[in-house]
Amino acid sequence: MSSSTPSAPAAFQKGNTALITGGASGIGLALAKRLLSYGLRVLVADKDISSLSSLSSSPDLLTFEMDVSNLESWTRLKSHIDDVFHGQLNVLALNAGRYIPTSFSNPDPTNFYETMQTNLFGVINGVTTLLPLVQATAKEDGKGKKGAKGAVIITGSKQGITNPPANPAYNASKAAVRSLAEHLSFDLAKEHPNVSVHLLVPGWTFTGMTGAATSGAQKEKPKGAWWPEQVVDYLEEKMKEGKFYAICPDNDVTEDMDKRRMVWAMGDVVENRPPLTRWRPEWKEKAEEGINKLDV
Repeated sequence: MSSSTPSAPAAFQKGNTALITGGASGIGLALAKRLLSYGLRVLVADKDISSLSSLSSSPDLLTFEMDVSNLESWTRLKSHIDDVFHGQLNVLALNAGRYIPTSFSNPDPTNFYETMQTNLFGVINGVTTLLPLVQATAKEDGKGKKGAKGAVIITGSKQGITNPPANPAYNASKAAVRSLAEHLSFDLAKEHPNVSVHLLVPGWTFTGMTGAATSGAQKEKPKGAWWPEQVVDYLEEKMKEGKFYAICPDNDVTEDMDKRRMVWAMGDVVENRPPLTRWRPEWKEKAEEGINKLDV
């Protein structure tokens, strides 16, 4: 029996196993390194062959090339997990995502489809294919002894909560991911209480998606952004507190301001204001004043 790591979340224990999609860079890679430091065996899945090949191979760090939007890839991945982890899966981190421009002024909906296929169906494919392994790993054995704790971590976005104008497909995909994660948490709380669900919502983070170089010369991190490792720190703290939401601040936006902005956004619905008042020129001053006066 493996010894526990008291400072780590329950599922992050030595001897456990993890699958991380989009794990070859950014937040996914930072999480992979953290889990390795706790003694977990980690399987990193990514479609970026170059980033995968740059990872240091070891008995505890395995890699798998795949496209999360492709269901057949998930079938292959499940078979691989059966082989290398003997079906054991304690941590399922569905982190892969993409940000490509979308606009209703463009008559070609390809980017809408591709955004949804990766950001939304990448999560759906992962849950439907691998959740049974997480549940089985955390299930009680025949003697009534509880299995190891399991965790499902799903990466969302603040854009799926406050819905800022600019990229409707990305916002919609992340809003749907949030809804799915909430439903999953509700369902598992009763049916499989040994498996926790967590929605990781990063703030401004210095990753390849937000401008950090994935190869070649490294750009300087903006002062307002967090490092991916800080996001993982925050996630761990919320997991240890038993929280579902891990809505990260950054060096520009505090937790308090995040709460105010989310409350204001929901106020558009409750008070029947026009949608997205925070960004409408005619509402700008009133929105700023209202956000600052909110009691959260």
